[in-house]
Amino acid sequence: MPHTVALLAAASEDQGPGNTIRIVLIASLVGAALLAWFLLRGYRNDDNND
Repeated sequence: MPHTVALLAAASEDQGPGNTIRIVLIASLVGAALLAWFLLRGYRNDDNND
């Protein structure tokens, strides 16, 4: 068990590209939400013209 704890501690210190991947994921989620809002806004305006 202490060997596993030492491995997890070493892995948590050296995260590599973790922050970059996190930023890219957050930016892509925000972009997808904005794109969905923009597209759905157009459909909502078409429904009001009936």
